[in-house]
Amino acid sequence: VLMAADILMFNAHKVPVGKDQIQHVEMARDIAQRFNHIYGDSFVLPEAQVDTNVAVLQGLDGRKMSKSYGNTIPLFLPEKKLKKNINKIKTNLLEPGEQKDTDTSTVFQVWQAFANEEQTAYMREEFLKGIAWGEAKKQLFELINAEIEEPRERYNALMSDQGYIESVLQAGAIKARSFSQPALAKLRNAVGIRPLS
Repeated sequence: VLMAADILMFNAHKVPVGKDQIQHVEMARDIAQRFNHIYGDSFVLPEAQVDTNVAVLQGLDGRKMSKSYGNTIPLFLPEKKLKKNINKIKTNLLEPGEQKDTDTSTVFQVWQAFANEEQTAYMREEFLKGIAWGEAKKQLFELINAEIEEPRERYNALMSDQGYIESVLQAGAIKARSFSQPALAKLRNAVGIRPLS
């Protein structure tokens, strides 16, 4: 319901979501349709916009990656902690030299999320050759670490300037209120919550 409120308050037409979030946008759409039916056209009917090239990644334990499961890889960790997290990715008991399945491997899925086509083809070939899990994880760490090195520095710089972060949040709140307060007044009026005078 909170997600629906965020979507509807700002009359979002297209809402970029993952496949696992489509039902949230559909719920927001249902709420908007019902409200519009009873109180007149007030809300835009939002539509989910899903990038079909984006997959739901498996987490460290092989389940869907989710903060609520505690199985994510926080990308802006210091290098040593990032490497330690990547090394925690659950793998099967296949020995070095034994062919590995890219379709069921979390290591390969995460690799594919960061790699270009050439790098993906390279790792697919390594899986067919039976790359050792330790080596695959080492190369995965190197790939991710190289990709996030600059963003990590930017993140750390921002996190060390709490005053700047607060000023950006406050500016966003002012901008959001400038739109939401008149919209909320209009909605209150539509349902009959009006000033008495």
